Amino acid sequence: MNQKRFRRLYRAEGLQVRKRNGRKRALGMRAPIALPSRPNERWSLDFVSDSFTDGRRFRILAVVDDCTRECLALVADTSLSGGRVARELDAIIARRCQPVTCVSDNGTELTSMAILAWSRSSGVDWHYIQPGKPQQNAYIESFNARLRDECLNETLFSTLTEARSVLARWRRDYNEVRPHSALANRTPEEFHAHHLALAVTNDQCQKVSPGLSL
Repeated sequence: MNQKRFRRLYRAEGLQVRKRNGRKRALGMRAPIALPSRPNERWSLDFVSDSFTDGRRFRILAVVDDCTRECLALVADTSLSGGRVARELDAIIARRCQPVTCVSDNGTELTSMAILAWSRSSGVDWHYIQPGKPQQNAYIESFNARLRDECLNETLFSTLTEARSVLARWRRDYNEVRPHSALANRTPEEFHAHHLALAVTNDQCQKVSPGLSL
């Protein structure tokens, strides 16, 4: 039987191969978003990969406040699921404040149903950048490059405990010690405190004179 006859009989019998439906993923928003103007207006998330001295791989979840450039979390583990990401975000919110929007790429963990459910229950908008365009998430990409150059490429990790300890020290130095030229040579922590003080002053002025704002 040649191919033409096979195709004719195949169509005549109404046969067809069932297509496998793709896994449902979180859709989020893909519309352009404005630059952040205050703390907790937008958080960026991404994963960074590295390896131990024995060749085993581990991943790091990085969370950054796009306005203050603060590194809110560096979570290192051998496996980081969407549910784990949601729990880590809840932990950050518990000690800080809830963001208006979270931004990420289209990775499996960040497009999971667990993230979609968390976004709905928390009321936080989730914005996905276009596939293949990491420049749309420039804040976290710049941070990841600095993390890799200054920490990951300079340190050999033997255990997960050691990696977590080194990352915690680097994060404290990044947030509390190192000034950033983009923040008028202030540290991210100082820049955050400046915004909070400005917000309090502005609120007091509004109470005295509703038409006055800073």
